Amino acid sequence: MAGDTDWVTAASTAPELACPTSAVVDIVFSRWTTPILWTLHVHGRQRFVELERRIGTITPKVLTQRLRQLERDGMVVRTYHPEVPPRVEYEISDLGRSLAPLFAHLAAWAADNLDKVEQARHDYDTVPPR
Repeated sequence: MAGDTDWVTAASTAPELACPTSAVVDIVFSRWTTPILWTLHVHGRQRFVELERRIGTITPKVLTQRLRQLERDGMVVRTYHPEVPPRVEYEISDLGRSLAPLFAHLAAWAADNLDKVEQARHDYDTVPPR
């Protein structure tokens, strides 16, 4: 528990340390990161157009931006094949694949709790303002 005390002390002097998972949340849970990583995990190596089709609602600009960020973060590997025409493929890295247990836990939590969240929202929305 001494480590907990060190963390609390650091958090009180450095606000960005108040939640040590915030950096992970920024990397993993942006709007399009999860669908991209999930699709690459399930379907394997893909070209840009294949990935775009499988995700469906993402624009090419946003997909390009997210893939670059995921490559920078080490979650995705981009392979350029100098052919005519050039071919680029994307695949999830070992680091990205290591998030699978986290996604599995989140999926289980969602299955167990999303109905409770919906009920709470309904209750909140139907109660007169306080």
